[in-house]
Amino acid sequence: MRRVENDITEDMRYVQPIVDAVREKGDEALLTYTERFDGVRMAREQLYLTPEVVRKRALSIAARRPDLDRAVALAQEHIERYHRAQLPPPFWSMAVSPGVYAGEKTTPIDSVALYVPRGKGSFPSVYLMLAVPAKVAGVPHPIVLTPPNANGDMDEALYLAAWRSGIEDVYLVGGAQGVAAVAYGTETVPNMQKIIGPGNRYVTAAKRLLSQVIDPGPFAGPSEAILIADETARPEWVAHDLLVEAEHGPDSSVIFLTYAEDVFEAVGTFLPELIDRLPEPRQSFVKSVFETYGALVLTESLEDAVAWSNAYAPEHLQLHVRDPWRLLPKLKHAGEILLGATTPIPLGNFMIGTNAILPTGGHARTRSSLSVHDFLKRTSVAWTDIEGYEQLRPYARLLAEEEGFPAHARALDLDRRG
Repeated sequence: MRRVENDITEDMRYVQPIVDAVREKGDEALLTYTERFDGVRMAREQLYLTPEVVRKRALSIAARRPDLDRAVALAQEHIERYHRAQLPPPFWSMAVSPGVYAGEKTTPIDSVALYVPRGKGSFPSVYLMLAVPAKVAGVPHPIVLTPPNANGDMDEALYLAAWRSGIEDVYLVGGAQGVAAVAYGTETVPNMQKIIGPGNRYVTAAKRLLSQVIDPGPFAGPSEAILIADETARPEWVAHDLLVEAEHGPDSSVIFLTYAEDVFEAVGTFLPELIDRLPEPRQSFVKSVFETYGALVLTESLEDAVAWSNAYAPEHLQLHVRDPWRLLPKLKHAGEILLGATTPIPLGNFMIGTNAILPTGGHARTRSSLSVHDFLKRTSVAWTDIEGYEQLRPYARLLAEEEGFPAHARALDLDRRG
């Protein structure tokens, strides 16, 4: 099956003048491109929402919309609980041999920009999926970048996510210009060491272009999902679950795999009716997906479906099968694996606590979901006492000479007994 392919070289060429303008003109360029791309004219002082402003507005919104606040709070609680379990110890060490010791020290990255997109809607869940792990990891200076809405403000649900996550420094700027802003810094936006978060093709292009200036973090692509079903699957449930990732946009990929002919045919019958019930623009997105990058595939066996999925390496993989645990050891490549019909993708996207920012485009073969580890760095630590030094130095000297490093060898000739 094909995935959508964008010409990243052409995209990088397109964003180059945007990046250059931000580097040269700072806030002036941000305001110009915000008006051009987001359709809103803003003043410089509107670019930054202080924690005090965020907190005040969030409390007001929570009082008016308690149900939404409870949903955001529960999601935050689950995400924090899951990601706290990922934390490595701040330091560990071991004796490699007598007198020779080595270990590892883990520290958070000093400053990280969290990019929360807005293109096709408001995404408080993305805010939480970025902010909570950053907070758990202990990043000292996190900020959030998000494009402004039509009123030059942030959507209400994002205020709640900001308040609940505890990361309340928000800059209302997005796109390639936002990436350039945190790479170089402007009068208002600080330069940062890393940027993490999904964005459109131009955000991705700017990250690649600036990867020698700022750590671009994992790259995001269009949404994708595979659903595997056996003869026990309920076709209507499968059909509903297939639409989940398809409604993200016309460049999404959604694939259904089953060897059960009755289930295959029934799912195909349910889909048109369910698609017709969707409002626009989601209905058009889904129709486009199934005309291009979506498919219903009748496989020879369950094992064939597993092999098919492993080859594709999807972002999301959901199992509508009798015994999903039996399949789990055989599934090698997926951003996330959801076990059973009672674990649909929206629960993973919003509420379970696992991170919904996942590798796409087949990168699940080599990459993992976003985690606290994306906000941490490891430093190796080693030491030898005199016994260890004397034990290792003749061998180290031999290798130094073999590799042609005389200064290395002479440093090992020293008597270091004090």
